[in-house]
Amino acid sequence: MEQRTLGASGLEVSSIGLGCMGMSHAYGPPKDKPEMISLLRAAVERGVTFFDTAEVYGPYANEALVGEALEPFKGSVVVATKFGFDLAPNPDARALSAEPRLDSRPEHIREAVDGSLQRLRVDAIDLLYQHRVDPVVPIEDVAGAVAELIRRGKVRHFGLSEAAPATIRRAHAVQPVAALQSEYSLWTRGPESELLQTLEELGIGLVPYSPLGRGFLTGAMDEHTDIQADDFRHSLPRFTPEARKANRALVDLIAAIAARNRATPAQIAIAWLLAQRPWIVPIPGTTKLERLDENLGAATIKLPPADLVDLNAAATAIRVQGARYPDRLERITGR
Repeated sequence: MEQRTLGASGLEVSSIGLGCMGMSHAYGPPKDKPEMISLLRAAVERGVTFFDTAEVYGPYANEALVGEALEPFKGSVVVATKFGFDLAPNPDARALSAEPRLDSRPEHIREAVDGSLQRLRVDAIDLLYQHRVDPVVPIEDVAGAVAELIRRGKVRHFGLSEAAPATIRRAHAVQPVAALQSEYSLWTRGPESELLQTLEELGIGLVPYSPLGRGFLTGAMDEHTDIQADDFRHSLPRFTPEARKANRALVDLIAAIAARNRATPAQIAIAWLLAQRPWIVPIPGTTKLERLDENLGAATIKLPPADLVDLNAAATAIRVQGARYPDRLERITGR
């Protein structure tokens, strides 16, 4: 697998990472633990060196899973995790499905990091993101707290998630930001308006989550697909039957490009992201080995310039229906 460097940070990772959330959180019941450990280790064997988790996934269960699975590879893989949700009042709540409570106070950051270190079974967190910007805590205080953890050897690199350009600049002035995590794909192109320019200027890498549109861009879903109530997508406006029917035009476009390149729609969606900037590292998630192999196959696809032009032009002309989050979650992005 080719390697990429996240901006000017020097943090080198596989060109495609693995998002681990769905193994424990958001998409129905947690998956079988031995199977997920096997999958994570299979990813390492295939050259994946970049794994993404968070304390809120479970909560806590996903970090523990990743820590156990990757312990034999300590020092040869990069694990990213996140802080920023207040889980104390109800640690069993699914914070991304309920009304979120944020907490990025420096004392909470220190407490969260100590817990993550224990669950991940590491001496230092390779990449620590603020999961969502906390409007109550100045971003300078957050960056300063992480800077202190870096000086103490508990954290190696600082990241932000779903932050606005102005916030990124303020944080970066206190502690260099290695990477920004944000949703970015052929049906979520908001980062192109200002964010990509800011990241390029500051030397910050971009880690797109949901590069396959939470599974929709693979072509495996349509308006008739039954999404269970315990599936996070059940609450998303973009996944109503009406929106899925309207958004099928984008899937059909990707499928046509895939056929021309003897690839799958998922591979084209990921290859498109890889072609946007050399410091972009998508983290598609999966719980199945065959899907892992399919996703990683995108790293070998070099889309012809004509296909990139066609894909960009046609995708831009398609108006995606439905907001990506309900209001309660949209309010905590882009700050």
